[in-house]
Amino acid sequence: MLWVDKYRPVKLDDLSYHDTISQRLSSLASNPESMPHLFFYGPAGAGKKTRITALLGSLYGPGASRLKLDKRTFTTPTKRTVELNMITSNYHIEISPGDAGLNDRFVIQDVIKEMASNKNVGASATSSERKSGAATFKTVVLVEVDRLSRQAQAALRRTMEKYASTCRLILVCNNQSKVIEPVRSRCLGIRVAAPTEDEICKVLKSVSINESFMLPDELAINIARESSRNVRRAILMLEACYVQKRGALTKDQPVQKTDWELYINQLAVEITREQTPQRLMAAREKLYELLVNCIPANVIIKTLAKELMKNLDDSLKREVIEWAAFYEHRISLGSKEIFHLEAFVAKFMAVYKKYLNDLFA
Repeated sequence: MLWVDKYRPVKLDDLSYHDTISQRLSSLASNPESMPHLFFYGPAGAGKKTRITALLGSLYGPGASRLKLDKRTFTTPTKRTVELNMITSNYHIEISPGDAGLNDRFVIQDVIKEMASNKNVGASATSSERKSGAATFKTVVLVEVDRLSRQAQAALRRTMEKYASTCRLILVCNNQSKVIEPVRSRCLGIRVAAPTEDEICKVLKSVSINESFMLPDELAINIARESSRNVRRAILMLEACYVQKRGALTKDQPVQKTDWELYINQLAVEITREQTPQRLMAAREKLYELLVNCIPANVIIKTLAKELMKNLDDSLKREVIEWAAFYEHRISLGSKEIFHLEAFVAKFMAVYKKYLNDLFA
């Protein structure tokens, strides 16, 4: 088991940072019948899913951690079938409806309607799983809500009002600005900010103590900085360093990056070195490779822009960032991500080529 899963806190009392959020969640768990729909938002790796898992455990007891993976097939009104994977227990269901594409609206309505139709929350739970004073409603966890279409979000607003008595929704996203205001206003918003570098160092130290090896302070600080305040990524980096050195960690040990980050770094170097149609075609192949390996398009464009910034003149940085933001917005509106990624690369080539021509004119 990976360390990021092995040492994930499962109780609200075990959470090591954001004490205010933990206290608020404990208050909600102590009086579940008054709990509203919840809306967790914050950057990736900040601990949103960990806090939701701990909250579900407080609401329903150990039965909430007995999970299974289900593959469901949904039929749209036009007789098209959509297959989605979901994680379920006797008390809740977790699903990413954005994976259904343009059919996400029908998936949301079917899932919530099915969950709300079974009012007896513990009908399939054993006596050992039941928790005294547990919530009597079921919970639907919708992850990546910011990927939902506007039509799906509008349908979600109506559905969450209709079945509020027998079903609670927990919405999760990284960017709350992509969720419509009517949906946000019907939920209790909980912002999970990225932890500080000191808090990440404490988590890494805790993992090293549990694994019985010595973690130098300098290496812990370096990992915390390289992780971009992402706890999940920091723990994975620590495990990679441990495997690389077979447990004998040193303070000057380099932090190993992921293959896809090195791939994007290589792409940034190539399009900075040469701006030709042939190089643009080669860049398209690399972008396709990243998308095929399930790297999100918005992550690709952010990482690529960050890598390009390292070798650019200050006069160019503002313009490149503006175009990166422009095409990131286009990605959220369009359906073919490769078009907008390639358009950003082409625009950067044009801007950088013009800069070089003016410089040596």
